[in-house]
Amino acid sequence: MIARRARPEGGAGGAPAAGPWRGPGEDWWEEPWEGAGGGPPAAGPVPDGGRADGPAPYRAPVRTPHHHRYEEPLRVRLHALRELVGLSRTRLDGEVLGEAGRILDEVAARRRLSGTYTVVAVAGATGSGKSTLFNTLAGVQLSETGIRRPTTGVPVACVWEGGRDGWDGWDGGADGLLERLGVPPRARRRVPPRDPALHGLVLVDLPDHDSAVPGHREQVDRLLRLVDAVVWVADPEKYADAVLHERYLRPLAGHAEVTFVVLNQIDRLPAEDVDTVMDDLRRLLDEDGMALGEHGEPGATVLALSALTGEGVGELRHSLGELVSGRRAAGLRLAADVDGAVARLRPVYVVDSPHGPAGLTERAREEFEDRLAASVGAAAAGQTAERLWLRHAEQACGTPWARLLRWSDERRGYGGRGGRGEVLAARTEEPAGPAVAVARPVLAQAVRTLAEEASAGLPRPWARSVREAAWRGARGLPEALEEAIAGAGEPVGGPGCAAYGAAGGVSGGVARHRGARHRGVRGGVREAHGERPFPRPRWWTVAAACQALLLAAQLLGGWLLVDLLVGGPGRAGVWPPVSLLVGGALGGPLLAWCCRLAARGPARAYGLERERGLRRLATGWGQAWVLEPVAAELLRYREVREQYAVAAGGTVRT
Repeated sequence: MIARRARPEGGAGGAPAAGPWRGPGEDWWEEPWEGAGGGPPAAGPVPDGGRADGPAPYRAPVRTPHHHRYEEPLRVRLHALRELVGLSRTRLDGEVLGEAGRILDEVAARRRLSGTYTVVAVAGATGSGKSTLFNTLAGVQLSETGIRRPTTGVPVACVWEGGRDGWDGWDGGADGLLERLGVPPRARRRVPPRDPALHGLVLVDLPDHDSAVPGHREQVDRLLRLVDAVVWVADPEKYADAVLHERYLRPLAGHAEVTFVVLNQIDRLPAEDVDTVMDDLRRLLDEDGMALGEHGEPGATVLALSALTGEGVGELRHSLGELVSGRRAAGLRLAADVDGAVARLRPVYVVDSPHGPAGLTERAREEFEDRLAASVGAAAAGQTAERLWLRHAEQACGTPWARLLRWSDERRGYGGRGGRGEVLAARTEEPAGPAVAVARPVLAQAVRTLAEEASAGLPRPWARSVREAAWRGARGLPEALEEAIAGAGEPVGGPGCAAYGAAGGVSGGVARHRGARHRGVRGGVREAHGERPFPRPRWWTVAAACQALLLAAQLLGGWLLVDLLVGGPGRAGVWPPVSLLVGGALGGPLLAWCCRLAARGPARAYGLERERGLRRLATGWGQAWVLEPVAAELLRYREVREQYAVAAGGTVRT
């Protein structure tokens, strides 16, 4: 519709109106028939003498872009490669990402230039006849030829005007491409569009890649990275040259779809030897890993021709016309560049392992939490709390005579009249205060084991990043645990304090406010070491009351027995006082023994509660300082692995 409206607005003489122009923010490969520099309308011009609004005897059909289906996957891959470089920039060496960054820079530079033109370089060794072939394709003498070697000193460009269907306009977009290639203005030529299939072709004659002149090889290497396609010209004498195959064809095997390999000077060979040399050339290309475009399969085009006699040049011209008219060369070249960059990045993102990376498994987390608990003595603290509960139960439910003896021993020990009090204090293991020393070797072993298991199966750079993240957090973890355990302050909510709850989800306030976390853990620490007021079950009071009654029975029986002995046999019988005395004396220890048996279950539960409290405290700090940084690194690797899979075209499993 745009083309039809442009025709009557073109003015007298049928001059075409300018087509729509895509803005600089849009991708050049999205436009079906327009380049960044504008272009001609799709329909042909009005013949001389005809009316602009009248029927024309000939209208060329609108060319359907075959490359449009191809470019959308390329855009997705380039976006994934850009994300991959951004996510990996602080984790990998800059030299590793250098090639991928160069590819992205080349894409950005090519995107800003015209998509109407396809740049094809003619490369070859000295004396291969590439300049002769260049002039034959151009139809005029543009590049210097002769016996002197090397003949071509600077790149020479021939531009087939970007107009189509007989339009004689000049698309200035080719100038931007030639500026990017570094072709001097004096070496630029344009030819009339005799062959419509070559409209938009920019053919560049390169210097000899084996030239003895300094700088020629560097210039060839630079231009080969910028052109869209390459025509390699070989002659019967140097088609098997090791420099050609090892330095160029083998590294560029992934660019087979935009590569032409032509055997020139076949007029120097007998007719029966041409097929033999061509078969040998195909064999060498196959050994180089370059796919051959045979039987309709995508790959390199291999031709035999003679630039001097013109034999086979028409077939090459036809192949170039198909490449140019499809406008897929730039996309194919960029896709091949992305393939090469992704293949070189594979060792730092993918490890060929049948099991893949292990990551933070549940077993690794549990082992890390167990070692953390051992480093802060959680099990010992639980056992101490259990014995403390039993001692308090014995004191509350024991006989009054045992309590009196213990009180006497304590008074004597504090008074310095003997060591019995000190021995008793050591035996009862009364904690003088919270144990604040963290076992650093045990903690280091926990971090080391976790880092090794979490980094198993990862590429070397990412495994190193995971281990460094674990050790960065481990540097301050012992001091943080000691400060939390030894910190003084009022309890905050008992077992439900912030430190206990932090073990389940430390990514919240624990990770954000470490100072507040110090205050939150103190209540649990003081509980774990028995510093809070000790809980007294109700049955302790009942047992103590029973012990008081039994004591009263003993005293009453003793008084009655004394009274009986003093008053004579005339009084009441002897059995009541004896029964009271013996029953009280035996019932007290029996009741204490039963209470001791009944206290074992609650004491064990009390010790386990204190052990779990200290374990949750250590786990919360370990998650905040070690587990979360390690998990963040593993998540970063998972993201880059997914982006790498997209950049690789979906050929890598995530």
